This record gives sequence, C-alpha cells and structure tokens, in this order.
Amino acid sequence: MKINILILSFFLFLTGYCQNISELYENSKEAVVLIKTSEPEMVREGYQKLMLNVKGLGSGFVVSKEGEIMTAAHVVQTAQNIIVKFSDGEEVFAKVVCSYPPADVALIKLLSVKKTPLKVVKLSNSDNVKVGDQIYVIGAPFGLGNSLSVGYVGKKYSNEIEDGFVTSEIIQTDAVLNEGSSGAPMFNLNGEVVGISSFILSNSSGFQGLGFATTSNVAKNILLDEQSVWTGVEAHLITGSLAGILNIPQEGGVLVEKVANFSLGDIMSLIGGSSKIYFEGGEYIVGGDIILSIENISLINEENLHKAWWIIQNLKLGQVLHFKILRKGSVLEISRTIPNSSIK
Repeated sequence: MKINILILSFFLFLTGYCQNISELYENSKEAVVLIKTSEPEMVREGYQKLMLNVKGLGSGFVVSKEGEIMTAAHVVQTAQNIIVKFSDGEEVFAKVVCSYPPADVALIKLLSVKKTPLKVVKLSNSDNVKVGDQIYVIGAPFGLGNSLSVGYVGKKYSNEIEDGFVTSEIIQTDAVLNEGSSGAPMFNLNGEVVGISSFILSNSSGFQGLGFATTSNVAKNILLDEQSVWTGVEAHLITGSLAGILNIPQEGGVLVEKVANFSLGDIMSLIGGSSKIYFEGGEYIVGGDIILSIENISLINEENLHKAWWIIQNLKLGQVLHFKILRKGSVLEISRTIPNSSIK
C-alpha cells in the first residue's frame, strides 16, 4: 500500500510540474519573437569582389507597449534590415535603438504599430537567481519559433570592469540553446525574464550542455537606464604579431570588419573589410579601416579600449569626435560632429 501511495504521489508531482511549465509557456510565448536580419557582405572569389546578402536569425522578447524588444547584440549589431516575426505570424520592420556588444545585449524598436496588442514580459531582479534554480527558455533555434527548453542554473559569473563600464553578469544553464536561440529570454518559474541567451561553449558548433545568458539586471541597466550608444560596428582589437602583419604603425589598433548604415560608425565614415583571413585559429575580415586612436587615446590594449568606449558612451549632441585611422596604408586624422540621431 505504501508503495502505491508513493507512486501515486510521484505521478501527481510530475503532472503538476508539467502543467506548471505548460501554463508558464502559454502565458509567455506571445511576447517572444523571431528576429530575421540581412546585411550586405563583400567577399573575394579569386580576383573578383562579390557583394552577398547575408541573412541571420535570432530571438527576442517584447519589454514595452511602445514596441521595444530586447535581444542579443550580435544578432542586430551590423544588420541593415531587421524583421520581427510574432507568434501569430505578423511581421514588422524594426530598427536598433541601442546596443552593447561587451555584454551582448541590444534594444530594437518596431517601426510601425502591430495590428494586434503587444504582449509584454516583465524583467526580474536577477540578483535573486541561485544556482540550482529551474528556468525555461523560449526561442527560435534554427528559425523554429516559440520552441521551449527547460533546464537549471548551473553557475553565475560576474566581472566588474572599471572606467565607466558596467558589471558583466552571466548565467550558465543546461537548457538547450542552438543557432537562432541568441536573444531568447530565460524565464524563472514566476514567468519573469532573468536573462538573455547569448552563447554556447561547444567543440562541434552544436549544443553540448553549456549555455550562457546575460542577466536581466545588466540588460536593464545598459539598455533601459543608460541606453548604450549603438556604434553599428563589428570590430576586433588587434595586437601582437597580427598587428605587425597588418602594418599597424603602433602596438595595436581596432580592425573594423563591418559597419551598419545610419549607425555611429557610418557617421564616422568608417569602412569595413572585404577579405577573410585566418590567423592562429581566428577569423578576421581585413581590407577596411583600422582605428588607431579616439580623442588621443591610442587603442593598443584593453584598458585604453575601455577608456575610448566610455567616451563614446557619453557623447553629446553637437560634440565633435576626433579620431585617427589607418586606411590603405595612410594615417588619417578625422573629426565628425555627432548628430542627434546617433546618441541617447
């Protein structure tokens, strides 16, 4: 008799658990969106240059009735076109409002009003997240919208950066994340967002049990409170032997790979690369500009890069930004006045 009671209790527990997750999913899914992007990319084929239209996929979630949507920065950072697809099939164009690649978070906004009311989800205080907490993720892996994944918090990481940078906080989970899951919301069992899916660690490019998400507190601080500037630039800090190979006339510089239209990088007239190279296990797009300094801060190391980023994040309307670049072997000193459309 005791065994039967235990089996029945266990069955009832599992049934309640499944119903709970199912109800949470139903209450949350309408706020989760599929993000489709496209951008031109110049590539070399032999001696010819070809312009390709590269398409990307990601996820996001609605955080305001005004059509603001949070996602991962790498999904939209250099996108020329952004289309948001909702669970009911409606598609609406969007634009980038702000982005912060160091924490991999971005905020986009719909360019027109959705025909039906927007479903909004609430951001939770991620300081309350503990190792062992159960979470669920709703995203669009491989473009399959509103896909559910359930897991636990495996660990929390934090890294405080000085010189005006925010604290980086990351949640590790065993919930399944794959291509297209970037930007997907990680929910607690109250149906509130505690993280934004960012990346996985894998030896095979597929999910192997380790997924990572930026915490909701960091996302809120960067995107809603401070409204980080969208540079629209994809770039790498280059130092060491590669700096010598690229003939950088100092210890290092920032290699500009891609630049989005109407972004701060576009206003600065920066030019992206056109050829891919592989060096010591890394892939780089070369042939574009290399930023040498911003406001006389030489971009030769991480510390100086942080200082320059802090200056960019605090640009004001009408301010003149001074910077130096290496372009096709020539060092150019450039000044640009910052218009209202590019700053917070």
